Amino acid sequence: MVKLSVILVNYNVKYFLEQALHAVNNAMQGLSGEVFVVDNHSVDGSCEMVRQKFPHVVLIDNKENLGFSKANNQAIRLSKGEYILLLNPDTVVQEDTFRKVIEFMDATPDAGGVGVKMIDGKGNFLPESKRSLPTPAVAFYKIFGLAALFPKSKRFGKYHLGYLDKNETHSVEVLAGAFMMLRKATLERIGLLDEDYFMYGEDIDLSYRITQAGYRNYYFPHTTIIHYKGESTKRTSINYVFIFYRAMVVFAQKHYSNKHARLFGLLINIAIYIRAALAVMLRMAKALYKPVLDFSLLLGGLYLIKVAYEQYFKYSSGGEFPFRFVVSNLLIYAVLWVVGLYIAGAYRKRGSIFTATKGIALGTLLIIIYYAFIPESYRYSRAIIVLGTIWALTASYMSRLVGYLIRYKKFNLRVSLELRTLIVGNAEEVKRVKDLLVRSKASCEYVGYVSTTNESVNYTDEYLGQVDSLSDIVELFGVEEIIFCSKDISAQRIINWMGLTQNKKVQYKIVPEESLFIIGSNSKDEQGDFYTLEINLKLNSPAEQVKKRLLDVFLSLVLLVFSPVLMLFVNKRLKFFRNVVHVLTGRYTWVGYADAENVHLLPRLKNGVVSPVDGYAKKDVNGLTVQKLNFLYAKEYSIEKDLQIILGSLTRLGN
Repeated sequence: MVKLSVILVNYNVKYFLEQALHAVNNAMQGLSGEVFVVDNHSVDGSCEMVRQKFPHVVLIDNKENLGFSKANNQAIRLSKGEYILLLNPDTVVQEDTFRKVIEFMDATPDAGGVGVKMIDGKGNFLPESKRSLPTPAVAFYKIFGLAALFPKSKRFGKYHLGYLDKNETHSVEVLAGAFMMLRKATLERIGLLDEDYFMYGEDIDLSYRITQAGYRNYYFPHTTIIHYKGESTKRTSINYVFIFYRAMVVFAQKHYSNKHARLFGLLINIAIYIRAALAVMLRMAKALYKPVLDFSLLLGGLYLIKVAYEQYFKYSSGGEFPFRFVVSNLLIYAVLWVVGLYIAGAYRKRGSIFTATKGIALGTLLIIIYYAFIPESYRYSRAIIVLGTIWALTASYMSRLVGYLIRYKKFNLRVSLELRTLIVGNAEEVKRVKDLLVRSKASCEYVGYVSTTNESVNYTDEYLGQVDSLSDIVELFGVEEIIFCSKDISAQRIINWMGLTQNKKVQYKIVPEESLFIIGSNSKDEQGDFYTLEINLKLNSPAEQVKKRLLDVFLSLVLLVFSPVLMLFVNKRLKFFRNVVHVLTGRYTWVGYADAENVHLLPRLKNGVVSPVDGYAKKDVNGLTVQKLNFLYAKEYSIEKDLQIILGSLTRLGN
């Protein structure tokens, strides 16, 4: 008899899925079980990975995204287990997780479903491990921030049941969809997941129906899993706000009285507008605060330079620059330096002082070009450009140095985001991981490794000690990132160490055995990240985006020059000239993605006049081929590829 059926629904999270399946395999040892992966039409190679590395897994390869509920139900209908586990692909379970939960359910006949203690990728407890039903009152406290202000209150903190001890077993109302172990008999009685929910809300609905049928849901903290929450950055998107809260409305309409459902709907609509506005403001603030800070510093410094230059040099006997100098010169100088910083990549996540220096240099070049073309009457002082450049270099460097000091609590003249990295594993696996770090160009400073065994080791300069002394080693060497080799250290030990450590400045990553990636996440509010050799989308690079934009401008000018000849080949001549204008103004790009599903997962591009499909030898292509051509274009982008596509598509440049 099959004891346990594990079901994972996947959508474009191949790296998380592979790590999750390795952990599931380890936890299945000694159990009679089966594993299902339901893939909702991923284009990142997830299905190929499962077939190659996990041939024992039952793979359901959907040709469209059916949503979470329908996908789980597909596997549940095929399952044979006494217990069904719905498990997210961005999780890591301990080796004894399944055994402990099954033993608890065997000993607790009224348990219809069980959830476990969850931590994020940095070891922080995830409060959604235990929740209550979103009644109108509970929703009100959550929406208007009272739950956050009084998390331990039995009245206001009920959403996450903050008043319940996270280290004790409790009967709860709602289980988290990331880990739901259910009795097959319970599902046969109450029905499967409600397919009216596409994503979000189905776990609340199922939990509610379990309790309505006379069973109880339990929070079981005697085993812990990692939940990276790889999709959690969508919480700052308007799309997430609408999907999540609309799911709550569906739940209210199904299970509450008309009076309560209307009240709940009113609260939800208020919440949607509040959260949508906050999401827009948060995204704008994240995108603009660094450029705005730089602009303010640059303009303020330029103004002080202007005042000092007036008093001591230009107008020492009295007088000042006209006001138009401030507008036509100082404002534009500050803007052009910010533009230079942006083009150089100084606002990227891993931007350093060197990118800032390049940005100021580029901005200065733009200022010199601007100065050369403005009327003579507006050319007030080249000295202010020189002095301003010195200030711009100083200000951009000092602001980043202070920002780095505030965020990372340490002084670093390089102002780079290279983390002091420690590897935990045995010498052979450590060597492989080091090579992976180098070849994937990871931003880290390797300080050494810690052995996971007490056996004799090769005492090189890299060897720092045994894993039992990990806390002391982290403190002594100022370690900021720990990479665990799962081949040499169990998930249970990794999770225990993450959960017990008080050093929250440390980031964690895990490298599965024989895999070409290292995966982790810094918090529940940050998307899971990884170092990998398998995929490096070149179009993610701001430098490549700049090259592409410069190529667009250059090609537009060339095409205009040769337009008398091109008119013999282009199909729609008037639209060709319109396309040239649109590309020059940045509205279009000459080569963009072909229209296909999942384009939003790729680096953003403007609409293209032509696409990779136009450069494809076979013109009769299906949807999956179009997606793969788009993906390969983003992955292997080059100027040569753009030129090749355009030269092969000259007749379609007027499309």
